[in-house]
Amino acid sequence: MSAGQRAKAKAEQVVGKTVRKAAHAMHEETLAAKGAALETRGRLRGAKERAKDTFKR
Repeated sequence: MSAGQRAKAKAEQVVGKTVRKAAHAMHEETLAAKGAALETRGRLRGAKERAKDTFKR
């Protein structure tokens, strides 16, 4: 996995988790769902890159 894609995936996970937790604390369920979606997108991006690396070798 390239370093840029790895950093982007991790950043999406961290930002998504932060948004989700802050939204839950403020009882903003719509924003919490958007944060969870961002976190999931980051996890999936990381998984995609790991899969690409697996098949390259």
